[in-house]
Amino acid sequence: MTTTAPAPPRPVEPGAAPPVVPDSGMSRWIPAAAVVVLWVVVWALTKGSDTLDLPALSRTGLHDRLTEIQNGLLEGRATNPVMQFTNAIADAFRATVAWLQELVSKPAFPRPVPQIGWLGVTAIATYVALVVASWRIALLVLASFLSFGVLGFWDESMDTLIVVGISVLLAVLIGMPLAVWIGTNARANAVVTVFLDLMQTMPTFVYLLPIVLFFGIGTSAAVVATLIYALPPIIRIAGFGIREVSTTTIEATDSAGQTYWQRLTKVQLPMARKTIIVGLNQTTLAALSMATLASFVDGPGLGKPVLQGLRVNDVGTAFVPGVLIVVMAVMLDRTTTAASERSERVARGGDRNPLRRRIEVVGGAVVALVAVYLSRTYVSLADFPTYSIGSSISQAVSDAVEWVTTTFGGVTGGLKDFVSTYLLNPVQSVLAESPWYVSFAAIALLALVFGGVRALVITVVCLLGILWLDLWNDAMVTLNMTLVATVLVMALALVFGVWMARDRRVDLGIRPLLDAGQTIPPFVYLIPVLALFGPGRFTAIVAGIVYAAPAAIKLVADGVKGVSPTTIEAGRSTGQTTWQEITKVQLPMAKGSIVLATNQGLLYVLSMTVIGGLVGAGALGFDVVYGFSRSEAWGKGAAAGLTIVLLGVMLDRITRAAADRRRDDGPGTRRAFNIRLPIGPPGS
Repeated sequence: MTTTAPAPPRPVEPGAAPPVVPDSGMSRWIPAAAVVVLWVVVWALTKGSDTLDLPALSRTGLHDRLTEIQNGLLEGRATNPVMQFTNAIADAFRATVAWLQELVSKPAFPRPVPQIGWLGVTAIATYVALVVASWRIALLVLASFLSFGVLGFWDESMDTLIVVGISVLLAVLIGMPLAVWIGTNARANAVVTVFLDLMQTMPTFVYLLPIVLFFGIGTSAAVVATLIYALPPIIRIAGFGIREVSTTTIEATDSAGQTYWQRLTKVQLPMARKTIIVGLNQTTLAALSMATLASFVDGPGLGKPVLQGLRVNDVGTAFVPGVLIVVMAVMLDRTTTAASERSERVARGGDRNPLRRRIEVVGGAVVALVAVYLSRTYVSLADFPTYSIGSSISQAVSDAVEWVTTTFGGVTGGLKDFVSTYLLNPVQSVLAESPWYVSFAAIALLALVFGGVRALVITVVCLLGILWLDLWNDAMVTLNMTLVATVLVMALALVFGVWMARDRRVDLGIRPLLDAGQTIPPFVYLIPVLALFGPGRFTAIVAGIVYAAPAAIKLVADGVKGVSPTTIEAGRSTGQTTWQEITKVQLPMAKGSIVLATNQGLLYVLSMTVIGGLVGAGALGFDVVYGFSRSEAWGKGAAAGLTIVLLGVMLDRITRAAADRRRDDGPGTRRAFNIRLPIGPPGS
């Protein structure tokens, strides 16, 4: 019997497109579709039974036991060593914040004004921006500080900067040693990364429940919550920068006999300087984002007037402080970015005109000192004038919002009804109205299909935790809103990401808008969305979409843009249409970035869950807010917060495992997952 030898593979000519390899990921959609079809059939036969639905204001025995634990800790505050330790830290934070407030924003008895008035503070901030960045950034800082006073929120703006400043300083002091540790020790990196993932998966609002228990309310809780949220970016990004220093460079310097400390200070830290400052930038913006949310625990700052406006559904009242938060975010973002660029430029070759630079620095110092002297001498230069244009702007915004809602109410209402009827309601019905064991089994099977055994194990553990916390139905409703919002986010990401990647002019036009979108703290998104759509589930989804879309769009755009031009040209030479080029070449080769965008979109949307609870979204968001506002329901709020964390971990691990299972994903995809973007802060 003769056998025919297989024909040798045809060689690929230089510049030709690589052969198309069937995507193993497509085969996973077939069993996934089978699971969904079976799920729908079982739902149709059993819907409404064993859903574990718990009325909004009801509690279970577990929730009451958690509340009793809190009450026991509060009653033993005076004798519990842990509570005594946290109380001491809280007192130190209160004293520090109070001292800084008397320095820049509050009367310092017996003085009727602060120690350094508004003129001196503005001059010092402008001078610092001049020294670390440039005169253009100094002008931006000057304009920003003047806007704080002119719009009538000087004290609140200074309080926000104080909380952010203390938190960032502590984050650097704590985070940099940890960054060095994970950057130089692979085992430490594996351990610390688990905790960083947990901290970044946990929605911001959930931090506040245990923090209030141990640190009380007010400035201390605001500083601690902001610190915890701002810590992961500096650790992860700075550690990544240190770890990515060329091994060849390290080996070359090691051959000269350098010590560990010399290697770190002379090679690794200097070469990772730019990445470290990026981490500082992200930590600063994360701190600003959380400092706003800390108003829920009576933290000082601009978050209080924003929250007041949201509570009474007055967009005008919330608009001006919301705009100032954006101004502050842009100021901090541009200053840290410019400082990074300047430090890199100085390290490479120094200033082009050192004499001019010295004159600017010395002249700026003189002006700042004179301004500080004047603000300490004259009351009018210490306390910002009470006149402001903020109230006029608030009224104008309220009038404009009323006109928009009156004029376009039918359009926004129709959009809300369409999405609710054809997307939200059907998916929620299957998720939340199926018997709990049916949804449990279906989600576990989908995790197995997309992520394999590893994702299945984590999913089962998370689902068991959700079941134990007695909020299964609310978790399914929240999961529905998260999935629907993520689908819409990815639709926007694919359309705009591909458009940006294929047209440089579009990229130049849209990218600044995306940067601004990532710079705005998530709280501020609710103001215009609430005005357009009113309170409800759809408003929370739109806010989540607006918050998550910029990061997802940029990830898709950068992934598509990174496709080899040689591959694209080879495809064009065969007569491919534009649609074929996008769907057959660019999107398949950028799927690593698309999976990462989906992962980040899911987590960004989920992080808005509790904020959505403030505008009538219900489910777990409402449970957290309810538990936060009623002491007897604290246990239910804590259970809801833990449930959100479990949902986030489950979704994160499924998407990451799905990415790892793609056999033709390159190392860039996995590395991108290892430098996960932080939830909450913009500008990633």
